Amino acid sequence: MDNIIDPKKIEDLKKIKKSVLLSVIIFSAILLIAGTVGTVGAGERGILLQFGAVKDRVFDEGLYFKIPLVQQVVKMDVKMQKDEVPASASSKDLQIVTSRIAINYHLSPNNVNKVWQDVGKDYNSRIIAPSIQEAVKAVTAKFTAEELIIRREDVKDQIKINLAERLIKNSIIVDEINITAFDFSKAFNEAIEAKVTAEQLKLKAERDLERIRIEADQKVVEAEGKAKAIKTEAQALNSNPKVVELRWIEKWDGKVPTYWGDASPFVGLNK
Repeated sequence: MDNIIDPKKIEDLKKIKKSVLLSVIIFSAILLIAGTVGTVGAGERGILLQFGAVKDRVFDEGLYFKIPLVQQVVKMDVKMQKDEVPASASSKDLQIVTSRIAINYHLSPNNVNKVWQDVGKDYNSRIIAPSIQEAVKAVTAKFTAEELIIRREDVKDQIKINLAERLIKNSIIVDEINITAFDFSKAFNEAIEAKVTAEQLKLKAERDLERIRIEADQKVVEAEGKAKAIKTEAQALNSNPKVVELRWIEKWDGKVPTYWGDASPFVGLNK
């Protein structure tokens, strides 16, 4: 009697197995369905991989559908990004120039699959940094060290054009660049400082010379004016002797001396 299996227990076991199996099927179905749907966020693009191989299709922002277990979607950022890279080069006159280049860029949205296929996500160090180095070297070699300082905007524009041509080949678009630093050797900096000082001294000497010339001209004009006045006065005296007495009276303080002696300053005035 103890070896007799209870039919009710057997039935209960069967029900439990069916429930477990149904749960597994439902869970697998949910996973399968969930694996067919996904979303691409704002500022991203989805790259479709099938058994690891990159496909031509690129998913835009929003929902996408794929084959579970067969296809996979890798997301790439296509928003504007910023990077800053140090660069070293030689100028036209063989001066060593070290600089830092700040770059704003973004991936070409329709070609992110090519970026993933050729480079992967490590495009900053593998593509952008080396391209900046080459662009800076190519442009810097066209200018002397002094021109790099004076024509900085022109240098920046040429670096941007050169860099954009290099990066577009890898579907990377340059938005803007800026030269955040331009440093030269200590000897060159000292030479520039000495040149600026010499130019300032030269300018000061020129200004002093011009001031001396103007002062000399003024003295000449004053001397000519005095000579003309003396000449006019002499002519007046020659033509009218009474002018002497008039000048004496103009300078007289009005006081009469207590003793004149035999002379009087007013002799002849009554005439």
